[in-house]
Amino acid sequence: MIELERDSPAAAHWPQQEYEKLFVTTNSPQHAERLAWVVEDEAAEPAKTSDKAPEILAFLVGRRVDTDWELENIVVARAARLRGIGKSLLSQFVEWVRAERGRGIFLEVRESNQGARELYRRAGFEETGLRKSYYSNPAEDAIVCHLSLY
Repeated sequence: MIELERDSPAAAHWPQQEYEKLFVTTNSPQHAERLAWVVEDEAAEPAKTSDKAPEILAFLVGRRVDTDWELENIVVARAARLRGIGKSLLSQFVEWVRAERGRGIFLEVRESNQGARELYRRAGFEETGLRKSYYSNPAEDAIVCHLSLY
């Protein structure tokens, strides 16, 4: 996941510890509910005897914030773009949140990331605000988007 994210300049760039936290379980009531989904390349899946993991084509990370969900990160490998993978992941996430009775989904997206902004618009998200200098490496403003479900 980290390698894929690092190869995508428009993605939210997290330290390795943030990714490691995705796979830690806790029963603490203060712990936010999070999920991480990956799309693997089944065609390139190695033989069952190999220790090599399948190639990850895309991933999505989200977390519950009270009655809403935040789409924290969604990344599609360069070679897998424009094949509907991001659209499918986003659509499945929206349906999952709806089934979990989430009231809405919010996210931030780089202002320059027109492809992602169009994907979100087509999925029904509205651009509701701006966060100045939200991103670093490179520094950029973020567009805040929201999708109401109920």
